[in-house]
Amino acid sequence: MTRLSRTRRVWLLGLALALASAAVPARAAEAPVVVFAAASLKTALGAASAAWAKETGRATSISYAGSNALAKQIEAGAPADLFLSADLAWMDDAEAKGTIRPDTRINLLRNALVLVAPRGAAPKLTLAPGVDLARALAGGRLAMGHVEAVPAGKYGRAALDTLGAWDGVKGQIAQAENVRAALLLVARGEAPLGIVYATDAASEPGVEVVATFPEDSHPPIVYPVALTKESRNADAAAFLGYLRSPAARPFFEQQGFVVIGTEKRS
Repeated sequence: MTRLSRTRRVWLLGLALALASAAVPARAAEAPVVVFAAASLKTALGAASAAWAKETGRATSISYAGSNALAKQIEAGAPADLFLSADLAWMDDAEAKGTIRPDTRINLLRNALVLVAPRGAAPKLTLAPGVDLARALAGGRLAMGHVEAVPAGKYGRAALDTLGAWDGVKGQIAQAENVRAALLLVARGEAPLGIVYATDAASEPGVEVVATFPEDSHPPIVYPVALTKESRNADAAAFLGYLRSPAARPFFEQQGFVVIGTEKRS
């Protein structure tokens, strides 16, 4: 073999190795796990995602919104790998329309529903049948998620119906696109009262909890999660496994979630 041939082979081998090594981080950077998650998960899921990224070097890209909006975006072809809903109905809808993989679906979390007020302005109120919320509002608005679509709004409407309070306040509802938007209305003092999840109240120093709605006043607040049918990201299943693992539990519990879908990591 001539010196020129040997030099050429060494050069080509070096070029191939350089291209191979450059391709690995480029691929990782271009393919984060795309997660569509209910707005109420923002604080806890953000912390869990950051911990997973630090542990594995793999990235996520998380979009937060109302579960209804996310389910419709996935149905329309949005490129999500993982869907975390704030209620069972929108996950059921996704499953019925074939946009998730049913074999990966689990119930991950539970939450509670609370009535909040701006910090320092909470009225004394007991959430029991016959409660007069209209009087407590004193002409102001009751902030909550859209009562026909947003899970927190649907739970809130159910609770108000159960307590016999809906008819007295239905003309004073400030309906928001998601529960975090409703929370913000109260934190800013734009609404004297709001209905949000307990975990949202814990994340916002500008509000305080007036009272917790009785568990039997609304359907159980369950957060299901599943891989989407169109996901082709191999890291998506790994991230779902992490969310189910004991390692992720503290991030959810610190925000007040009850974890119901954990398993030991392999």
